[in-house]
Amino acid sequence: MSNEKRPAYGGQAVIEGVMFGGKHTYVTAVRRKDRSIEYFEVKKKSNPVLQKLKKIPFLRGIVAIIEASANGTKHLNFSSERYDVDPADDEKVLKEQETSKLTLLLGAATVGVLSFLFGKFIFTILPAIAADFMRPIFPGHIAQNLVEGFIKLLLLLCYIYFISLTPLIKRVFQYHGAEHKVINAYEQGLLLTIKNVQNSSRLHYRCGSSFILFTVIIGVFVYLLVPSDPLWQRLLYRVFLIPVVLGISYEVLQVTNKLREVPVLKILGYPGLWLQLLTTKEPDDSQVDVAIQSFNEMLKRDHDYEQEATEPSIV
Repeated sequence: MSNEKRPAYGGQAVIEGVMFGGKHTYVTAVRRKDRSIEYFEVKKKSNPVLQKLKKIPFLRGIVAIIEASANGTKHLNFSSERYDVDPADDEKVLKEQETSKLTLLLGAATVGVLSFLFGKFIFTILPAIAADFMRPIFPGHIAQNLVEGFIKLLLLLCYIYFISLTPLIKRVFQYHGAEHKVINAYEQGLLLTIKNVQNSSRLHYRCGSSFILFTVIIGVFVYLLVPSDPLWQRLLYRVFLIPVVLGISYEVLQVTNKLREVPVLKILGYPGLWLQLLTTKEPDDSQVDVAIQSFNEMLKRDHDYEQEATEPSIV
């Protein structure tokens, strides 16, 4: 493999597996109960309106986040239904799930978007209320915003830490590390072997964890521009400014990724990398193998679709 500039692929850890998104498709590989690997695919659909929005700075981030939440939940839903099912029971399980697959996928996508928005709403409102209770101690506008940002960060770190203590989430975080290792190995031009991937970093500048942290930091600066008193007005501004914070944070994430090779400026992405020390864990060889299989399958299917598009039609 040459070390030339490569496409910026992304992915997501799921239960006992990894999803990768290519130019034409999203592919998930899941390790089944009998140790076999099963694949799940959702083809990308072209939407002219969304494609135009993705070219507009600040708006493109919001579109990308909503798309990622909707699509990611479909793959997470698939992995949760398949990873612990004995393949010998597949026929029986499929009969029990005869409900329209389209309905299930649309339902999963809707739940994914709503869950993200609800989570963002809670992580925005609760710190604002908590900071307002501390107004007698920290009365100033700047002090209130700093306290609110600190509480939000503390809430985020505690949430991630405590869920990481559960065996299931710990394994998801290991697959998250495997996903990053594969992307890093690929971007370095390395052959995707278990040894090469394991030697790569489990941290990556484009990670969604970094994005989440940037929303906390960017929020502090954005909220300085609006009143923090009275409380009802403060909460109203926080809710209305969620898209603004998300849009700016996405652009900051892209900038830090572009500057990661610049000696001094690469430190701008360090806070996000530090958070990934919590959201990723070192994977074992079996988990890395699943991630490699998922990535290779995505590349293969992407290539097949491109071949089909260039083949002349028969008339």
